[in-house]
Amino acid sequence: MILFFQENKELIEESLSEEKTLSIYKLIMDGGLGGQIIIAILFVLLAVALYIYFERFFAIKAASKVDKNFMNQIKDYVSNGKLESADSLCKSKNTPTARLIGKGISRIGKPLDDINTAIETAGKLEVYQLERNVSILATISGAAPMIGFLGTVIGMIVAIHEIANAGGQIDIKMLSDGLYTAMTTTVAGLIVGIIAYITYNHLVVRTNKVVYQMEAKSVEFLDLLNEPV
Repeated sequence: MILFFQENKELIEESLSEEKTLSIYKLIMDGGLGGQIIIAILFVLLAVALYIYFERFFAIKAASKVDKNFMNQIKDYVSNGKLESADSLCKSKNTPTARLIGKGISRIGKPLDDINTAIETAGKLEVYQLERNVSILATISGAAPMIGFLGTVIGMIVAIHEIANAGGQIDIKMLSDGLYTAMTTTVAGLIVGIIAYITYNHLVVRTNKVVYQMEAKSVEFLDLLNEPV
């Protein structure tokens, strides 16, 4: 017996090594065509989610940058009647806040309610631009786990079908395809869903900060117009 183990030592070590280094790729490939299709769909959803997240993240980050002296300059220009200079300053700052203030400056001379309405309308458009495609992340966060569970059901159907056709001779090997499909798709669906959910909420928080910033600066501008001459 000892001689047998010595002669087959390398073979045993290779076998153990293969078992320890079971790759994700092999799991996916062993899951059959149904599992591979589900995984491919989830991979596409993950790529879309990451693209939307990074594209919106940098867009929102750029929108949140406001010069600390911006409102002080606006106050000086408006107080001194230099509306053209104030408008030029707003146009030079490519931010939602600057565009809102610029919209208000273009309405100076009209009733205050009209100015307020114009700023609110412009603000809604800016918020829409900030939230563009973010709802897709929410959809992916809900759809990905459901697609993963669909793969689970498909895998269990495959396993039950193999059991039914086994004629009483049940072997774990014949169930492996269905079980691999069930497990890998479930895990993949949950991973994609969690990533999409976290990134969605992160963008919502950052968007809300920009919206608050826009509202604060708009109120500050309206207060400026209400100040007695």
